[in-house]
Amino acid sequence: MPDASILQWAALTHSGSRKPRNDDSWIAFASGPGGAETLGDAGGRSLDYHDLVFAVSDGMGGGNAGDLASALLLQRMTEIIPETFKIAASGFFPDCLDHLADAIRSVHEHVNQAAACDHTRGMAATLALAWFTPENLYLANVGDSRIYLSRNGQLEQLTRDHTAAWGQWKRGEISEIEYRSHPRRSALYEVIGGSHNLVCPHFAVVPYQTDDRFLICSDGLIDGVWERHISNALASSRDPAATSRTLLQRSIDNSGIDDISLIVIHVNPPGSPQ
Repeated sequence: MPDASILQWAALTHSGSRKPRNDDSWIAFASGPGGAETLGDAGGRSLDYHDLVFAVSDGMGGGNAGDLASALLLQRMTEIIPETFKIAASGFFPDCLDHLADAIRSVHEHVNQAAACDHTRGMAATLALAWFTPENLYLANVGDSRIYLSRNGQLEQLTRDHTAAWGQWKRGEISEIEYRSHPRRSALYEVIGGSHNLVCPHFAVVPYQTDDRFLICSDGLIDGVWERHISNALASSRDPAATSRTLLQRSIDNSGIDDISLIVIHVNPPGSPQ
């Protein structure tokens, strides 16, 4: 009889109006002893036998570099995260956050190495990654892609935007309106790649519970929705697909300039339909 939570999810992505190419990437995969199993854009899966990982990345750079950076980053994560199971099989039990930190350092170096050519020089990407184990959510973010938690109708941003303007807003020095119109709102001081020697991600461990709802998104979604829109959408629907469609359409209607990617995840009790 299943005794681990069931995660139900839905993902959407949309190319912004200012260019035909979508530089965002997203991924959902099950991580287990056999490696990574890529999952579809909607579904449900128990945490009984696999960890579940969801991530969004927003690529930056000239030419084709933006979409390449975000895709490379996420593909590399599917190779590195399942290594925890191989290590455990050898009798060692790695700390998930330590492994995640090592993974991001490796990915950072990998993206920088791939940026050696002229048409990819300086390419970079953000990352918002949620790694669900049967016990906890382990998350990491670099840049301004975000992870939100909605619990009992209350919304909390679990990640940190790596911009000075976001810090001003969260410290109460400026309002949300002032933040959204800040000229340096998108000036990132942390990215993966970008020819930077080091990367300093934000990490957190979050004990999740039944009926928690999560949103992972690129900054393109935030351009067209306010925090109250996110809060209302996550709290008012039990259907991740409907919630993701609602948020995407509102963002397109209100802005739609930048690429938009989002994944909505609900935590369901053991034994619920998948």
